[in-house]
Amino acid sequence: MLQTNLLHTNSHARSVARVLAVVFVLNVVVALAKLLWGIMSQSMSMSADGIHSLIDSLGNVVGLIGIFIAGRPADSTHPYGHSKFELFASLVIGCFLIIAAFEVGSGAIERIFSGVYVATITPMSYTVMGITLVVNLCVTTYERKCAKRFSSSILAADAMHTLSDVLTSIGVIVGLVLVQAGFPIADPIMALVVTVFIVISAISVFRSSLRPLSDHSQIPKERILEMAKEIPGVVDVHAVRSRGTEAEVYCDLHLLVDPQMTVLEAHRLGDKLESKLKDAFPSLVEVLIHVEPYGYDDDVL
Repeated sequence: MLQTNLLHTNSHARSVARVLAVVFVLNVVVALAKLLWGIMSQSMSMSADGIHSLIDSLGNVVGLIGIFIAGRPADSTHPYGHSKFELFASLVIGCFLIIAAFEVGSGAIERIFSGVYVATITPMSYTVMGITLVVNLCVTTYERKCAKRFSSSILAADAMHTLSDVLTSIGVIVGLVLVQAGFPIADPIMALVVTVFIVISAISVFRSSLRPLSDHSQIPKERILEMAKEIPGVVDVHAVRSRGTEAEVYCDLHLLVDPQMTVLEAHRLGDKLESKLKDAFPSLVEVLIHVEPYGYDDDVL
């Protein structure tokens, strides 16, 4: 069983790492395109969007480091493995987003109050934004599918991050149109809109990462009770708990059986329940079952 869990963990880490490596390359290309042209055209909103994409790239690096550590097998100091390091990496991505939001937002506010608008919009501006927008749409779709396939919190967090980049890019394009229409203040205003999207993305990342870190229940208790009572011989189940990450879930429960049942029979019931639960929930790594005689009172000795 331990060997099986080890293989599962390593396979998960390798799969997620491959996805992050591909996304990292694409994010770097997108970030450089928007950032460099934003600087050349003095468009604050394009530069802000480029910074946002650059944070995506840094997030990929953090994710690769986190998934590398998370893929390490259990040891004497981490008997449950290192899977939660993937969540810590997600939190770091969230912190990067907050820093990016502060830098972009403060710069936009300064530009608005100064009243200096120097953005130059050309057909190349629309070309750069259009191409990078399509790339980001492909990236976020790819990451969301892989996040579900591999039950990866880091991929889900990064997909949310990239989705916010898509939304902000659309806002930047709208801002470019308004600048050309004679509203130059639209450029720093759209940079503020980018800031809002970055903050929303950061909140989503923190929320999705803190739930498993706080040992939030991963499997509905009612579902486990239903499945247990479908097994002949099981009288009742209580003290049901589950925790862990989406990729590695741990569960423990108390199985109540007939007091006259032999230890061997009760053990077989536990095995049946464990097998049934693991078939229904593939991410379930371990099920700890404590067998109790039904009607037994711990206070009566």
